[in-house]
Amino acid sequence: KTIEVVKWQRRIYEQEPIKQFLSEETAPGRDKVSDEEILEYIRETAKTAYHPVGTCKMGYDRNAVVDDKLNVHGLKNLRVVDASIMPLIPSANTNAATIMIAERGAHWTLEKARQQV
Repeated sequence: KTIEVVKWQRRIYEQEPIKQFLSEETAPGRDKVSDEEILEYIRETAKTAYHPVGTCKMGYDRNAVVDDKLNVHGLKNLRVVDASIMPLIPSANTNAATIMIAERGAHWTLEKARQQV
């Protein structure tokens, strides 16, 4: 199926008005003609968009690593402030959600530090 996608993409790019804006095919390149050559290119260059999350469960059951303020259960003064506390991969890039988690974690850390002074 991935080989067919490359061929389908080529057919689209060969049509006007797109064709007038393209000078060459940069990837996989017109020298990749056979199915084997296209598949080899895909295998060599394809990368996953998978963003691991969910390795440090948030909650209060026996499998939870952190509480609702990101404190590690059973340890003092340690928080997990990254994508590992997300239960599922968001439907968008994990960057914005991770920034939000970091902002909240920083807020709670500063709040606790102010209370100890």
